[in-house]
Amino acid sequence: MSQLRLAYGQLSPQAYAGLIQCNQALAQSPLGHLIELVYLRVSQINGCAFCLDMHSKALRKAGYAQHKLDTLAGWRVSEAFDERERAALDWAEAVTDIAHSGTSDALFSALKTHFTDAEIADLTFATSLMNAFNRLAISMRQ
Repeated sequence: MSQLRLAYGQLSPQAYAGLIQCNQALAQSPLGHLIELVYLRVSQINGCAFCLDMHSKALRKAGYAQHKLDTLAGWRVSEAFDERERAALDWAEAVTDIAHSGTSDALFSALKTHFTDAEIADLTFATSLMNAFNRLAISMRQ
């Protein structure tokens, strides 16, 4: 494991506190395990080992099925995920790779089939937050 480059949370405490506050708010989301699932998938895409460890442990502790964790990277071809999870994962991937994939009207329309507007907001905040945490952890070698 590499050494932390900067103690960014201590050096920018107000900014870091804002991220933590957002995380705490999302922990209260009615989406439940889907928030952690999005965190884990985004962390897989970004290659953040610290977050992969944390979120896979959280999902296992919450009783999430191990076979689903094992096949998450291949969710598109796995039968383990229901339509609601697939919609959330599809959205999370598009938002994570927004520069290349964008968020088409068709993708958004499919999302609206499974989620309320408030839930979509929570999913988008969760995806954005995890991308921020991944970038901090990876760039500062957490």
